[in-house]
Amino acid sequence: MLHIPMWKRILIWSTCALALLIAVPNLFYAQVERHNDAVTAQERGEAFAEEDLAAWPGFLPSFLVNLGLDLRGGAHLLAEVQVADVYADRVDALWPSVRDRLREERDTVGAVRRMSTDDVGELRVQLGNPAAIDQAAGFVRELAQPTQSLTGFGAANDLEVRVEGEELVVTLSEAERMATDERTMRTSLEIIRRRVDEAGTREPSIQRQGEDRILIQVPGIGSADELKALIGTTARLTFHPVVGVTSDPDEVPGPRNAIYPSLDAPGTFYEVEQTPVVTGDQLVDASAAMDQNNRPAVNFRFNAQGGRAFGLYTAENIGSPFAIVLDGEVVSAPTIQSHIPGGSGIITGRFTVEESTQLAVLLRSGALPAEMEFLEERTVGPELGQDSIDAGRIAAIVAMGAVLVFMLASYGIFGVIANIALLLNVAMIFALLSLIGATLTLPGIAGIVLTIGMAVDATVLIFERIREEMRTAKGPARAIELGYEKALSAILDANITTFLTALILFAMGSGPVRGFAVTLGLGIITSVFTALLVTRVMMVMYFERRRPKTLAI
Repeated sequence: MLHIPMWKRILIWSTCALALLIAVPNLFYAQVERHNDAVTAQERGEAFAEEDLAAWPGFLPSFLVNLGLDLRGGAHLLAEVQVADVYADRVDALWPSVRDRLREERDTVGAVRRMSTDDVGELRVQLGNPAAIDQAAGFVRELAQPTQSLTGFGAANDLEVRVEGEELVVTLSEAERMATDERTMRTSLEIIRRRVDEAGTREPSIQRQGEDRILIQVPGIGSADELKALIGTTARLTFHPVVGVTSDPDEVPGPRNAIYPSLDAPGTFYEVEQTPVVTGDQLVDASAAMDQNNRPAVNFRFNAQGGRAFGLYTAENIGSPFAIVLDGEVVSAPTIQSHIPGGSGIITGRFTVEESTQLAVLLRSGALPAEMEFLEERTVGPELGQDSIDAGRIAAIVAMGAVLVFMLASYGIFGVIANIALLLNVAMIFALLSLIGATLTLPGIAGIVLTIGMAVDATVLIFERIREEMRTAKGPARAIELGYEKALSAILDANITTFLTALILFAMGSGPVRGFAVTLGLGIITSVFTALLVTRVMMVMYFERRRPKTLAI
């Protein structure tokens, strides 16, 4: 029976109305963008113009589709991280431990000497007593630790120790190399993201490409050279004595003191001595680990100069807290439990493995862990972006107009129903793009234009099925009902296969391909909704109002 319950009608029309309300701000992009920038400045306590705040009513939604690099203009960089450089640093850092361990067994292994090698990723050691080289290998293997990845500690060890002739060769294990690569890429992404975010750019795209590459797209920035200079900025990491803790950010600090907010405890502020004990320039490494109670913690290590300064400070201030400050925010404020000689220590707390890993990433983000080679750099001017917007707008208008005219000429009054559903479909696409904060690129506009053409496919299938059912003289009500029922399987088959293609494009593609896949996938979802539900509601309402004896389709 041709009937839709009232609650379903209300739900369908409410969804359409909500989509229109969310999509409308995109028609007033410049005003809403100025309003949003003013609101952000107001929340941060920065200066803003009152006319910008009043450019858009505050009670209305202010979601916008983010414009990509090719539409707004900006800089594009593709960087390759030299992950192999980290292996050399790790191996160099191993030498003191290996040397000290073998010197403890001097009577057995004899003198210990490091040999030169062409492979920067290996440590070669020669012994005074070559006959004890197998025993020496066992001593060095005692230094191995479980491989630490982003999700926890694995079963494999981080070191491989082998004997080649009269030399002992120490390298990172394959599992440790993979984990090191992952940590290096994650650290590089974190550093770049922090540097770009600090510049106040709008909606940058920073994502990993393949094994060792990073794609950086920053709309609104002047040039690729400016972006490279921004990425090269070093984070300010310092270690300060803690004077006190307060909840009042406006409290006046003592002489030569400063107040910094806590990164992980909003509303908490630390008063610290302005002069740091050591700085991030002296931090060599930080990594997630386990403390003596087998709880997640973070190990850190300074160079010789920083180690001496830190050792002297901890010896004189046992029981006192000290603050680790990164870019003006307190990352952690642990209490010194004992003298920490040798320039290394451990930060304990109520961490999960993920949190300790993240803290280690933050501590290491004072400098990039490895050099980056820029394989591709591009500056896109705003004029080109505006040309792309204009061309995309014309293409969308032409496509929309052609489809509207075709449907109206082919199906008469039912073509009007299809056209209303099509307009709602486009509004829903923009509403979803705005809600999820997606970035619209030129290929994304192509995806929307393609969706406009594809959106009427389902409607055409339904209308043609209704025509066929009308020929059997079953009456208009029954014809409409059977038309929707019999077209359902074909509609679902066609759209599911296309949606799977969009998912594959999103998973396997990058950059512009992903932008196309996002708009195509969202367009498929909204077109199925409008074709199966919105048009059906309108058909039922038309039939209930007119009660036609036949359908002019």
